[in-house]
Amino acid sequence: MTLQELYTAAVQDANRGQYAEAIRKLELILTHKIGAEDKANVSALLGSVYLQVGNNEQATRRLEEALAIAPNNAERWSNLSEGLRRLGRLDEAVEAARKALTLMPDYADAYYNMGNALNEQGKLNDAIASYHKALTLKPDYAEAYNNMGVALNEQGKLDDAIASYRKALTLKPDYAEVYTNMGVPLLGQGKLNDAIASYSKALTLKPDYADAYYNMGAALRGIKFTRPVPGMPEIICKILEKENLARPNDVAQAAISLLAFNPIIQDVLKKCTEGKLEESLQEIILDLSGIRLLLKLMEVCPIPDLDLESALKDIRYAILLNVSLFKNNSEILPFQISLALQCFTNEYLYDATEIEIKYLKELENLVENKLTKGQQPTPNELACLASYKAFYEYPWAHSLSMPVELKALQCRQILELKEEEQLRSKIPVLKGITDNVSSKVREQYEQHPYPRWTNLRLEISPRSISKIAQELDLKIPNPRINKVNSPQLLIAGCGTGQHSIGSASRFNDCDVLAIDLSLSSLVYAKRKTEELGFSNIEYMQADILDIGALNRKFDIIESAGVLHHMGDPMAGWKVLADCLNTGGLMNIGLYSDSARQHIVKIRDEIKKSNIDSSDDAMRSFRNHIVSSKKEHRKLIISSSDFYSMSTFRDLLFHVQEHRFSIPQIKDCLERLGLIFCGFEHHNMSLISKEFSKNDVYCLDKWDEYEKDNPGTFAEMYQFWCQKV
Repeated sequence: MTLQELYTAAVQDANRGQYAEAIRKLELILTHKIGAEDKANVSALLGSVYLQVGNNEQATRRLEEALAIAPNNAERWSNLSEGLRRLGRLDEAVEAARKALTLMPDYADAYYNMGNALNEQGKLNDAIASYHKALTLKPDYAEAYNNMGVALNEQGKLDDAIASYRKALTLKPDYAEVYTNMGVPLLGQGKLNDAIASYSKALTLKPDYADAYYNMGAALRGIKFTRPVPGMPEIICKILEKENLARPNDVAQAAISLLAFNPIIQDVLKKCTEGKLEESLQEIILDLSGIRLLLKLMEVCPIPDLDLESALKDIRYAILLNVSLFKNNSEILPFQISLALQCFTNEYLYDATEIEIKYLKELENLVENKLTKGQQPTPNELACLASYKAFYEYPWAHSLSMPVELKALQCRQILELKEEEQLRSKIPVLKGITDNVSSKVREQYEQHPYPRWTNLRLEISPRSISKIAQELDLKIPNPRINKVNSPQLLIAGCGTGQHSIGSASRFNDCDVLAIDLSLSSLVYAKRKTEELGFSNIEYMQADILDIGALNRKFDIIESAGVLHHMGDPMAGWKVLADCLNTGGLMNIGLYSDSARQHIVKIRDEIKKSNIDSSDDAMRSFRNHIVSSKKEHRKLIISSSDFYSMSTFRDLLFHVQEHRFSIPQIKDCLERLGLIFCGFEHHNMSLISKEFSKNDVYCLDKWDEYEKDNPGTFAEMYQFWCQKV
């Protein structure tokens, strides 16, 4: 085959979407000696094919080679603009598009590519103008309408964004990306049902579209469905199965509200209430095993529903009583495994009756006797035990030949915990913890690392500081921070790693130092960090009060839910402020006094009754809350923190808690020389409608709003500030 024939075949391969074969042939041609013009043509085609497969570095290299030989080609400059944008070289991308337009002033694609680069630079007006120009030249340019909608949404022009998306859909009705993008402004307008319908349509068109699942996960946070929604249980199940597209806790309420309409679950709850569970136990378990969403939810997060909790406790007990009848019963084993994972995830929050403990001891002895005789327990017996106590707590676990069916339990209840033990020696220690309150807090989290989690909502793609500030609608008085391309982050109080990993996925090209008092929490965080493949996070055991000894400065410091557990929150906050670069940003989370008054009452009751924080004492007190008719106690049940041992302790039994008002926060910021930049709240787009544009950055106005809406910051105040 001649080189010309090889080139023709490569063109045909590219047109058919056989990109790997096209690349192979084109690269082969370039190994031969060919003329300059031919080399430019081959390199340009190769660059465009590399763009198709997402190899942006090779794409830009080949396009630059082509343009070095023949610079007067608008299409190549436009393609180069796209490659440079994808690499984050935004100034160069804009310039490449300008060169394309100098050569061909009516080139719609070049205006489109320039708009994309300007959009990522945060120059939204210029980006929109560029998209308009592209659409003037090419009125059927659906992609330009889509991306213009993105820019308009970021400007807060939600109606205009939706109109732009609808124009794109008129031109291209099966455009899944547009349906996904349109859900964002619909959600911002409070049109939850429309947003969910838009995401659902995207998934109908493109069933494996990660962005749609990701946005749907955000839309479902805290939602309770009031009627069945066909297809939604399957969507939520896929969100949970795909992992790291949503925090399971965020979609749990939506999932449970849908499960409540399932006739099988309704029947099981009725039988539990009537005491008829054992009459058809195996049938009930088999029916529940067919509800995929229920089993998946049980495996990945605590079940925040008292009715389901009660049913699961009853079923656990019934299995224990009848375990001798279920020898090697592979049909009920999947449910048993999910139940054992649920109990492990909620840290064995479920209490057990005295007779239940008696039967449990008998089963433990049976298993131990079998192992002593060289026999292996059945998978059903082992799964039953694992629903009451983690495998690693049984002294015979090391001699167990784990059945392959229990691989998931072995991983979560033995192997991961062994891995954490091995990681302990790898966590550096800044100084010994000497502060009295810090020592008590450390001890709490050594006993109950907070929180136990499986999956996390990770950013699909990291962004620049300026882009994130723009998304959060922060008011940044010192724009210097926007020029920091490789930010240094400090996560002060990282717990079990949700915060540190989330931030590492959020900020582009960042390095993260994450500190915590608790070594047990840190090894959990490090295990999850390695599991998820992050290499830009360093962990260290340290007290916030001591981090000045690091002699390091940071561009971004985040400390959410930590300062209010210190003996002197202001002292800790000052240490953090001293470690922040001038112009740096700080993200702080503090308890709201007005939003936690019901918790204050319960904490006072605990103190007066002298209830300790042992697991048994906390389980017993929790039962009192469940059966109580007092309003402040019923209110606490709605908190997701009520449904696992570590979160329940953190919620009501924490050794140290301060609460703040907005005027106190304002005073702290003034004393520390920090400027308030804005709150970060999952309902901010709706709440901010109550404010004028400038008032949203005025803490006095927020204080007025909170007085009228005391539950606004029920989780905590979470806000950004800047050191100017």
